[in-house]
Amino acid sequence: MSSIELMSPGMLKKMREACALAADTLVMISGHIRPGVTTDHINTLVHDYTLAHNALPSPLGYRGFPKSVCTSLNEVVCHGIPGPRVLVDGDIINVDITSTYPVKRGFHGDNSATFYVGEPSPEARKIVEVSRRCLEIGVEQVRPGGRIGDIGAAIQEYAEAQGCSVVRDYVGHGIGRSFHMPPNVPHFGQRNTLQRMTPGMVFTIEPMINIGGYECEVLADQWTVLTRDRSLTAQFEHTVAVTREGCEVLTQRQGLLNHSEDVPWADLGPLTCAHAYARLRAA
Repeated sequence: MSSIELMSPGMLKKMREACALAADTLVMISGHIRPGVTTDHINTLVHDYTLAHNALPSPLGYRGFPKSVCTSLNEVVCHGIPGPRVLVDGDIINVDITSTYPVKRGFHGDNSATFYVGEPSPEARKIVEVSRRCLEIGVEQVRPGGRIGDIGAAIQEYAEAQGCSVVRDYVGHGIGRSFHMPPNVPHFGQRNTLQRMTPGMVFTIEPMINIGGYECEVLADQWTVLTRDRSLTAQFEHTVAVTREGCEVLTQRQGLLNHSEDVPWADLGPLTCAHAYARLRAA
């Protein structure tokens, strides 16, 4: 625990501001997800919006990353680099936004979502909605006295029950005055393992869920991560804080995400995604 930063009330206030901006930026970009848009245009919109709000895009220059946002399409698990790729009907795309606010000595707010481009296939709907539910289930495990391992165990149990797999190579992480810091937050594992959650801990939960196997590989650019079997993958992410009462979702959004939360099949309620998938196939 000595290496895990516990935030004071004043630090949490600053974290809320950074996370609110990251969440607002994600809502903003959701209105621009459509066929014909390039991932580089998404990058420009995020970059300009962030600077206009007295913040910096945390990914830009981080360990050499060349852009201000990660855009991961279809079989790209994470760390997709924006470029000339044009979105086409049927794509799914994860947009991962991290904001440093304020510019000087700021805190980092981190969130992401997967969006539908046009009309998705049943397979795309399934993996996106399973991933969305995995994040919700992970957040539900956050409470003082619980263990970090509880988060991953719950996510893995659900994902595998739906016939999907959980990426092992990339995990959630502590966040605050640094982009990445302890603790690591795996999205798989066993209950009652790893660090005990304590009020003041802040970290991300960001399950990457594959329709096929969980194995990944990295392209020659040393950033873009693909599913080894080239199956579809999806991810959702929040930054959360452990409180005395339970959990505060710091990146909670003020509006629905277009092309993700506003589609008919996103409101699945208590139905399992397996049931929803069967319903979609029968429709």
